[in-house]
Amino acid sequence: MAKNSITQKTDKLKQNVDKLLSSMLVSATVAYDELTIVVDSDNLINVMQLLATDESTLFDQCVDVCGVDYLNYKDDYQGSNRFAVVYHLLSYKYNWRIRVRVFAKNNEFPVIKSVNEIWSSVNWFEREAFDLYGIIFEGHPDLRRILTDYGFIGHPFRKDFPISGYMEMRYDDEQKRVIYQPVTIEPREITPRVIREENYSGRN
Repeated sequence: MAKNSITQKTDKLKQNVDKLLSSMLVSATVAYDELTIVVDSDNLINVMQLLATDESTLFDQCVDVCGVDYLNYKDDYQGSNRFAVVYHLLSYKYNWRIRVRVFAKNNEFPVIKSVNEIWSSVNWFEREAFDLYGIIFEGHPDLRRILTDYGFIGHPFRKDFPISGYMEMRYDDEQKRVIYQPVTIEPREITPRVIREENYSGRN
């Protein structure tokens, strides 16, 4: 069966990436005509610089960066590493994309080097991953929260973050201002009630 143009382009990209990065690749897989590579955090900057500047790839734009928490993930391919950062790169010249995944080595204090010097578009993306997952981007020019409040405690996209949070905000009539206080809502488990009626279908 002949390969379609998208599959051929993905195969060509994988060949170029395999040749360009060789020993720096932890893995390179193709699924649904999309190439995903995993690289070691120590090689991240070198890998990204090559992908951005080498004539065989020319990924001139990073269109998205997201954090991932693999705590209790169903597929245990990440080993003992819990946090990862995933980059989505685009080449305007070749009109192809690649997904780059890198795992932080320290689960208690996850650190990944910032690629802001390569693509300035990642500035707010990396801040978002820091805010929501607590991933530190070493070398970022302005790493601070971007979605939650400055006094927010914890990182809400971590899988062990409580659904009700740690703090709640309310208006205090006596102080005439908004105040923060520990969450007063008690967690409870809700079990849906199932009602079965003999004549539910309308038939006797």
